[in-house]
Amino acid sequence: MKSETYEYWARENIAKGKAEGIAEGKAEAILTVLSARGIEVSDDFSERIRKCHDFDRLNSRLRAAATVDSSDELLGDIS
Repeated sequence: MKSETYEYWARENIAKGKAEGIAEGKAEAILTVLSARGIEVSDDFSERIRKCHDFDRLNSRLRAAATVDSSDELLGDIS
């Protein structure tokens, strides 16, 4: 593998890894906020929120987690 090709590959994969890590952190933050508020979360919800990698959706769910009465209110368009 040529040096330039490797550097491109490395940058791409590092960026992808960072994005995945940020999404995972946001998902865990949502679950932590809900837990701290005493809101029960189903296994299905946990799985769905952890699979989401859309920063905008995760950010809006994180903000909403501070005020919702149930985790069902956060599902919306999380797929």
